[in-house]
Amino acid sequence: QVQLVESGGGLVQPGGSLRLSCAASTTIFRLYAMGWYRQQPGKQRELVARATSGGITNYADSVKGRFTISRDNAKNTVYLQMNSLKPEDTAVYYCNIFARHQLPWGQGTQVTVSS
Repeated sequence: QVQLVESGGGLVQPGGSLRLSCAASTTIFRLYAMGWYRQQPGKQRELVARATSGGITNYADSVKGRFTISRDNAKNTVYLQMNSLKPEDTAVYYCNIFARHQLPWGQGTQVTVSS
């Protein structure tokens, strides 16, 4: 059973930073673009950042310039550095391969931005 395990979330004040990590229990990770997604209360899950296996990155307009996605293929791990956090970034964050048929979703990691 493939597992995706997200970590690094927490409570942070507006303007603060967090670094999320996602470890995959499979080397299939290395073949695909990886994405960080988030789901805010009452909303659908959305893609916020993705990185190809070669390191090309793309970001949602809402996080561009504040979030940075990176990956370590040797460790089957993808990261999301989040700076200048805003209350509207509050969500559960997930990672998954960026593909038509995705892996089973992990439990995600809660990020709460509040003063």
